[in-house]
Amino acid sequence: MARAEALSLRHHIENASSDQLFFDRTAIVRVADLNRGTSLNGRLAELVGRSVLIATTGQLTSGLALIELDGVARRITILPPDVDPAHRGALIANAEVDAAVVDGDTSAYFSNLPVVVTCTPQIQPSERGPDGNVVTEWVLLTSGTTGVPKMVVHTLAGLVTAIPPQKFSETTVWATFYDIRRYGGLQIFLRAVLGGASLILSSAGEPIADHLSRLARHGVTHLSGTPSHWRRALMSPDIGKIAPGYVRLSGEIADQAILDHLRAAFPNSSVGHAYASTEAGVGFAVNDGLAGFPAAYFDGVRDGVEMKVVGGSLHIRSPGTASRYVTAQSGPLLDADRFVDTGDVVEQRGDRYFFAGRKGGIINIGGLKVHPEEVEAVINRHPLVRMSLVRSRQSPITGAIVVAEVVLNSAGRRALQESEVRDDILKLCRDALPRHKVPVSISFVSALAVAATGKLARRV
Repeated sequence: MARAEALSLRHHIENASSDQLFFDRTAIVRVADLNRGTSLNGRLAELVGRSVLIATTGQLTSGLALIELDGVARRITILPPDVDPAHRGALIANAEVDAAVVDGDTSAYFSNLPVVVTCTPQIQPSERGPDGNVVTEWVLLTSGTTGVPKMVVHTLAGLVTAIPPQKFSETTVWATFYDIRRYGGLQIFLRAVLGGASLILSSAGEPIADHLSRLARHGVTHLSGTPSHWRRALMSPDIGKIAPGYVRLSGEIADQAILDHLRAAFPNSSVGHAYASTEAGVGFAVNDGLAGFPAAYFDGVRDGVEMKVVGGSLHIRSPGTASRYVTAQSGPLLDADRFVDTGDVVEQRGDRYFFAGRKGGIINIGGLKVHPEEVEAVINRHPLVRMSLVRSRQSPITGAIVVAEVVLNSAGRRALQESEVRDDILKLCRDALPRHKVPVSISFVSALAVAATGKLARRV
């Protein structure tokens, strides 16, 4: 998108409507107010050319800081809320951070930096800040790794390459279960900013019923999240309060069960899923209502994206791919042909490809490989199941065995005989899976943990 190569985020809001609002649980900000005001206490000039860490506790203040800093700071590093505090020092050193944007709850952690600026959702009148002509590096942290997270470098032009150049109506209200400080949520934030739409942000610790009620109160029209986000939402009676016309999933494998459940919950909505990663950017969208994606997606270049399968793993090359890791110690991000190895394993069945799981998440059963996600997709097809988690348990004979934890839906919870439901799920698995992939045991639980990334919290 040529517009983003030349324009900063600040320039994109110059014509913001008075109806474009950002909401979180406690505050509402009129985006147009940033054209004649600041969320940074009039201190934006102190951040010109610096490497700035955005370390606020709230998503709303993070979003406001991004708008003000893009095109002004040399580098923006976005700190997600779930990062281990013990890693802050290494992240600051690796990103060469010399300034931080904080709020009242985080200011003490970064007081040793040369410049620390407080961000607030109360926009203060201010003269126009710096012109915003710097090409700012956006540094995002990867998830799912142990130790200090890897840091990947994007530009605004790359981040928005998959966002259509469209202007939304004044009644369009985007929302996401994601945190905008992760890649998936950031994509929704950028869609709202560039398209002139309002945006409802999630809040940490907010009960799902309260969140759904807030979405309904503000008239959400476009809503995205991981399959795990959506499964948890569908378990709430308050899901009936919302009626978004646009429903999207990404971040995890979208199996047929969750797609069918969402189509049943929102019969008048467009339901689809997309593939993206922090390193590879947005790969593709699937809007035919089916799990997986057509094999034809590998034919040539689609929307600037090329894909190939190497050793079972999906590789992507696109204008939205990150350029590099911040530190050389993280290794090369791109291969010699500028493809990114996503680490996601795909398998072809007929004229369609399906995601099997992560290369690093395989369970070894006596030398035979099991992708937990493949087993979960089968379990989730059962009409009484809302979601499931498959993991390994040590075995003195095979080294590991497959076990599953299952959350039943409301009809399943009313079932009189759990043993009958368990037997029925096991029969479904035996009919669909090789013997070594069938769970040895199934436990019924009331809930499954979901990480801050929106993905199932898998035990390592």
